[in-house]
Amino acid sequence: MDNKLLLIILSLFLPPVAVFLKAGVGKDLVINIILCFIFFIPAIIHSLWLCTR
Repeated sequence: MDNKLLLIILSLFLPPVAVFLKAGVGKDLVINIILCFIFFIPAIIHSLWLCTR
């Protein structure tokens, strides 16, 4: 439970870090970094979706 809460908090402030901790290095991390460069809100949404599923 605490791990999921930590991932949600990280998703709000540092989405790529949360994705890295949840999924490791892979396509999800690359997608999130690209979303972060394009616009920050989609990166947060993607990170929250990935960390809560």
